[in-house]
Amino acid sequence: MSTITHSPAMKSLRRMFLNPTRKQIVDYCDSIGILMWQRHGIFFAATLLAAVYIDATKAFLLYSAVLLTDLLDIRMARRVSKWTGKDQRTARRIGIQILINTVLSALAITTFVVMIALEQRLGGHFTPLFFLFAAALFCAMNNHQILGALIVRLSIYAVGFVYIALIDVLRFMPPITSYIWLQFFTVAFVMYFILDVSRLYLGMYRANLAHLEKLEAEHEKTKIAYKVKSNFVSTVSHELRTPLTSIKGSLDLIQAGSIGPVPDHLKPVLDLAGRNCERLSDLINDILDVQSLEAGRFVSELKPIVAEDVVEEAVQVNYGFADKHGVYLDFTRPETTTYIKGDQRRLIQVLTNLISNAVKFSEQGDAVTVRCEIVDNKIVVFVEDNGIGIPENSRDKVFGQFHQIDSSDQRDYGGTGLGMNISKQIVELHKGVIDYVSELGVGTTFMVALDIVEKPANQPTTPGPTAWDERAPNKVRIAANG
Repeated sequence: MSTITHSPAMKSLRRMFLNPTRKQIVDYCDSIGILMWQRHGIFFAATLLAAVYIDATKAFLLYSAVLLTDLLDIRMARRVSKWTGKDQRTARRIGIQILINTVLSALAITTFVVMIALEQRLGGHFTPLFFLFAAALFCAMNNHQILGALIVRLSIYAVGFVYIALIDVLRFMPPITSYIWLQFFTVAFVMYFILDVSRLYLGMYRANLAHLEKLEAEHEKTKIAYKVKSNFVSTVSHELRTPLTSIKGSLDLIQAGSIGPVPDHLKPVLDLAGRNCERLSDLINDILDVQSLEAGRFVSELKPIVAEDVVEEAVQVNYGFADKHGVYLDFTRPETTTYIKGDQRRLIQVLTNLISNAVKFSEQGDAVTVRCEIVDNKIVVFVEDNGIGIPENSRDKVFGQFHQIDSSDQRDYGGTGLGMNISKQIVELHKGVIDYVSELGVGTTFMVALDIVEKPANQPTTPGPTAWDERAPNKVRIAANG
């Protein structure tokens, strides 16, 4: 007995009828929900015809039974929407419920059409047979996701077809040449047609299901490979950072003369080595930032901060860089105190990137202007330069990874091609917007817009604007209020 219960055939039948996959169950319920009104439009039209020409009481009573089975399907679909798919016992219970609903629905529909056939005395049984054909074809085309339910429904419909076809055969016992037998054989042909349609739709669904499973398996492999790649890049970047810091420190000591006088003919070489160490350090830091962003651990908890403090600190961070390039920084701190919700360190990183880019693409003696405006309950930070500008249709390159407007080996401006992409992601994590307007040969203005929030309770008073002229390097011009 145990051998029979656990035989491959029994396991296959159990899987077919009681253990459908979550994907099959969800697709089945989605089909029911999408086509619910279409089905009931057909059933209600059939009910009205039966009510007018046959028996109104029986017609609406049987339509109520069909409606009740659909309500059971809706209840089951809601249960499926809350199911995660991890509990196999739930899958089995849902499979049993689908079979019960299928039996009740198919019996209600078959009883409906058989009633019409029994009440019809003249003109053959075209109307009930057509209704049953429509129901069977609808099932073949739209309820093929669960094979067990499809077999049960079509089997009940087949009994209905045979019964209706035999009504006149048993009633009149006609000779084989009679049109009644022609109708019987036509019904048999229609049943074969429905089975063939069911087979075709079932085959297409299973092919699509297998293709989807293959894609999901490839996706999982890709995710694993991507995780391995990310861990590798992160590990290598961290390992490179330590020796690079030592190399950079040693070069700084040599250039500063701490070890001894530096011969003039070595100074250009040391300067070149120092610049390339800095570029390599920037690249490593940007790659680590990208990895942190992709891992979702880049921005810390957002809290209320003063927007003007963020902008002021970002300008101060770029004093030395602007002085080195002979570019002036113009910034007037507004008299307002505006609160935003954000990670101050990361927002400073965004503005530092915008300001340093503006400086790099400006000519010596030019000015980069940083200003703040309040627009529609947002604070907008503008970074304006009079540099070379950005060509049209370059937005994807500006905000893409490892892209620069001039990607040739001879480009005049260094960089990793990651800074603007990182900045965009940081701003979007703050639910803000970053964008730019530009004209070739005229200059570029980048804008960062962030939502203003109310001043938090017990927040200390922010110090007033500070005049920075006395502390600024010679080629940095800072405008202070007053």
